[in-house]
Amino acid sequence: MSGPNWVRHAIWWHLYPLGFVGAFPNAQPPEAKEHRLRRVIDWLDHAVELGTSGIALGPVFASRTHGYDTTDHFHIDPRLGEDADFDHLVQEAHRRGLRVLLDGVFNHVGTDFDRYRRAVEDEDAESIGWFRGRPGRFHTFEGHGELVTLNHGSPAVVDYTVDVMNHWLGRGADGWRLDAAYAVPESFWAQVLPRVRDAHPEAWFVAEVIHGDYAAFVDGSRVDSVTQYELWKAIWSSLNDGNFHELDWALQRHNDFLATFAPLTFVGNHDVTRIASQLHRPEHVAHALVLLFTTGGVPTVYAGDELGFRGVKEERAGGDDAVRPEFGPPPAQLDEAGRATLSLHQYLIGLRRRNPWLHEAKTTALQLDNRTYAYETRNGDDALIVALNIDNSPMPLPVTALIGGQAQLVGGTAAPPEEIVSDVVVPPQGWLVLRPR
Repeated sequence: MSGPNWVRHAIWWHLYPLGFVGAFPNAQPPEAKEHRLRRVIDWLDHAVELGTSGIALGPVFASRTHGYDTTDHFHIDPRLGEDADFDHLVQEAHRRGLRVLLDGVFNHVGTDFDRYRRAVEDEDAESIGWFRGRPGRFHTFEGHGELVTLNHGSPAVVDYTVDVMNHWLGRGADGWRLDAAYAVPESFWAQVLPRVRDAHPEAWFVAEVIHGDYAAFVDGSRVDSVTQYELWKAIWSSLNDGNFHELDWALQRHNDFLATFAPLTFVGNHDVTRIASQLHRPEHVAHALVLLFTTGGVPTVYAGDELGFRGVKEERAGGDDAVRPEFGPPPAQLDEAGRATLSLHQYLIGLRRRNPWLHEAKTTALQLDNRTYAYETRNGDDALIVALNIDNSPMPLPVTALIGGQAQLVGGTAAPPEEIVSDVVVPPQGWLVLRPR
């Protein structure tokens, strides 16, 4: 299993800083002197009380719009504040025992990036070599004219990326999310990451990979992890469609990945519709969360999901805004449903932290049909049994027949705490977690 030892206990609270502090979109961009990045510090105690062990930040480096059009990787975005504000955020996070993960955009840059301006305006040969294509016909990322693709075959780009990563790790960051890593040759990361690890052996690197052969990408690029979009999709679509066979197939794939690396798992992030809006039935949010926190990997909670926030991503200009809202000062004012969602997150994160072996746990189906699913999640001698029922009828669970013994109820819908059972019934639209005895 790749990665530093501390990742075995990692549970991230993920936020998109530019939206979180109201810096983007904003008709009148804030100035550095407003120090908006420090607003995140006000929420660090919430991250601790939630039970997470680190904050995963979206883009914080100088850019013109949404943060993924970087203009200067060596300075904090003026709309967020100054470099000293970042240092203070890291200091306060570490003081609370929270790790800090940065979002690095190294596939492309914005059109205000210095080397790009020199390539276009001065036709500087060295600068032209930083990009794919030629002046007037530089390649762009997925057709976005404001996102210019770097030339990953250039030694200068390799050196630059190493320098950027080392700079911010040296200032206290604990790792990097590599944006759009799927669009970058694996050989590029394989040149960059060993050099960074030489200077920062405890750093962790997770690549954004949406589809494809995850294990081969990890092996070829030498990253520690990738984003588990396959499992994310299987969770919500199996719940919506009443098709746990899709979920079981994805979990078998997930087991294969866990043989060599721990994927970054999630049910929400800054690029997708929030889970409370994605699911057709509100009670199924609980099932999605149970899956997230009882399967192997590195779980991530997208800020606001734990508060019951809703938001739909749309394929249009400004289509991300609904899932990247501004947060006011804590505490959030929650209705009854929001309080219940927060409480469930805290319970399941607590379960995860009390059972750190789940980081590498693999699942085996015990009982499976379209609308009911029971699986064992196991790592060596440690195991839990998870039962999910999305049917309107009760789900009988013959514990003794399934595992050859009794089990202790750990939690779930209307579950008597700590009760020892031989057979149990999962309520309609309910769930249970049990520990074999």
